[in-house]
Amino acid sequence: MTRQQLSQLQGRAVAETMLAGFNKHYRLYREVTAKAKAFFEERNWRGIQDLVATRIQMYDQRVSEAVDTLRREHAANALSDEVWAAAKTEYIALLVNHKQPELAETFFNSVSTRLLSKEYYNNQFIFVKPATSTEYIDSDPPTFSSFYPSKQGLRGCMRDILFHFGWNVPFAHIGKDISNILRAAKRHFQTDWPPEEMNLHVQVLNSPFYRNKGAYIFGQIINGSVRHPFALAVLHNANGKLIVDTALFDPKQIAVLFSFARAYFLVDMPVPSGYVRFLHNMLPVRSIGDLYTMVGLHKQGKNIWWREFTQHLQYSHDQFILAPGVKGLVMTVFTLPSFPYVFKVIKDKFGPNKDFDREYVRQKYLLVKKHDRVGRMTDILEFSNVPLPKNRCSEEFIEEMRTLAPEQIEENDDWLIIKHVYVEYRLKPLNLFMQQAKPAEKAAAVIDYGYALKELASANIFPGDMLYKNFGMTRFGRVIFYDYDEIEYMTDCNFRAIPPAPNPEFEMSGEVWYPVHKGDVFPEEFGPFLLGEPDVKQVFLQHHKDLLTPEFWQGKKALLEQGLFDDFYPYPQSVRFTPDKVAKGLMDHTDV
Repeated sequence: MTRQQLSQLQGRAVAETMLAGFNKHYRLYREVTAKAKAFFEERNWRGIQDLVATRIQMYDQRVSEAVDTLRREHAANALSDEVWAAAKTEYIALLVNHKQPELAETFFNSVSTRLLSKEYYNNQFIFVKPATSTEYIDSDPPTFSSFYPSKQGLRGCMRDILFHFGWNVPFAHIGKDISNILRAAKRHFQTDWPPEEMNLHVQVLNSPFYRNKGAYIFGQIINGSVRHPFALAVLHNANGKLIVDTALFDPKQIAVLFSFARAYFLVDMPVPSGYVRFLHNMLPVRSIGDLYTMVGLHKQGKNIWWREFTQHLQYSHDQFILAPGVKGLVMTVFTLPSFPYVFKVIKDKFGPNKDFDREYVRQKYLLVKKHDRVGRMTDILEFSNVPLPKNRCSEEFIEEMRTLAPEQIEENDDWLIIKHVYVEYRLKPLNLFMQQAKPAEKAAAVIDYGYALKELASANIFPGDMLYKNFGMTRFGRVIFYDYDEIEYMTDCNFRAIPPAPNPEFEMSGEVWYPVHKGDVFPEEFGPFLLGEPDVKQVFLQHHKDLLTPEFWQGKKALLEQGLFDDFYPYPQSVRFTPDKVAKGLMDHTDV
């Protein structure tokens, strides 16, 4: 046997091991995702949250298994370049007629980069660009179903759509739901409704999308050459029966459902590229990568992000700079002005009062990744060994990395390699926004900041450091929390009232006269840090005075400990069909 034949044979074995690992991953992934339907029917909200967290960890587990198998069976660390080249070629051949080829390519990258040395971060042995087309992949069952109003009218069409998903829970008032949907459509389309084109029909994705307490139906109304997206939100009423809570026809409102500040959907997809293509046709404002992420395939979204980032570097000329805002004690934050993200690196040594280490910070960021972000915490992409062209890095940025995080970088003449970095959407720091805002804008920001704290509390999140610099403002005026190193579960905190001082001298001294234990939080202390400006204080006290009392936080904690979860609606309360069911304390918001 020639060396070339041996390399090809070894490459085939490596490729088969890789694909077997991916196939196992996606089979288990779908098994977990499929449980969402039963949990939704049973109103097992804790179970749905656990499914989201479980899926996030499954990918790395399967990658580790594949790496261990390759090391054990193929001495993968010693494989030659010829074998790796053959493995990639053989892998491409194995993906012919595969239902998830793009995900399988990403899995190949994840496994191979664990095995290849760091010099291979941009090499020919991984899928830097997709090699397999995802067009026209057959799906069984099909990606979407079509419904025709011409056969049974619009009401009959809507009835068939609502019954299409086979929920084992009845609708409370399906006739009322259908009337609400049609009225909402008429309000949106006005004189263009009902449409009368010959080819009028409705396409609906075959799997519902589950998240929190809701199930979402996504579809398009096809009218001539025009497509109109829509989304139906299905919830349980107080008696446990199903209701349609809203029908969304505005693409901007539908896009909000796919916000980076919300948890991933649970949706069973035999051919994920078909679902993503359908969604992208509905919502071109959302990128392909964002959509993969939001349907729970966050590794694929991350892979697409990397491709977009490297391409952007080829067509841009600006430099990486330190991000504007107050410097943090834990993270060095930098950005590329022409690219809408920030990059966060954990420093080697932290500032005063930060008595924890790097691993502690990483666990906090993992907590957020797995948690329901309720529209108030930004999603995170995590990368290792990221090469930045050195001629694109400002001297100030390089010097800060050398000074504050030298263990997190490697340098050569051409590259600055960041060993570990988090990537988030770039937002305007709330403290900078407040300095520049007009009075009305500042008041609105203060009000939304208070609601952000309340919604995070309802989701079992206590931010820890609540200073404005740790929050950002979206372009739609929504306050988002993005600094996670001091985050805690509400249920792990002990919210206390400050006991009276034994005498006036103690109170005047500024010294603490009462014992403070780990996890203790004193909400009465929030005011001096947050309400320095008189106009800010007046607005905050008018709308959120309860945040400065231990009773508010103790009440939220008690509900969480009883397993009671607040409702969070990723659409305005004004478009809901059942406003009497609005959760107390939540307001009508616009999302990113």
